[in-house]
Amino acid sequence: MSKKSNIDVKGYKKRLTSMRKEVEELSEVTEEARQPVELDQTMVGRLSRMDALQSQAMQLETERRRTIEIRRIVSALQRIDEGEFGYCVSCGIEIEHKRLDNDPTAPTCFDCAEMSKG
Repeated sequence: MSKKSNIDVKGYKKRLTSMRKEVEELSEVTEEARQPVELDQTMVGRLSRMDALQSQAMQLETERRRTIEIRRIVSALQRIDEGEFGYCVSCGIEIEHKRLDNDPTAPTCFDCAEMSKG
């Protein structure tokens, strides 16, 4: 079901596509930092290994968050294709334009987002 709205769907689609490309590029750039840490003590000291392990853990967490962000972007792009973008997936009302401007991946209106928190 396609809904009528005064939302700039083409603009949001362009922005979402750009966001996805940026997140995917960041993921590629940091791929090496997420690789297993070499534990050969003859090559690296104990503190250096600890630093490397900590850095790897931070990069893995960052990648996990990027994966979630890509899922949100893909979901928003799917809502655009289905003519449902800009409408709350919970209650169906139009999502506030300021909310979409701040986060075009937002699937819910402010009220529904607040209800899901608490």
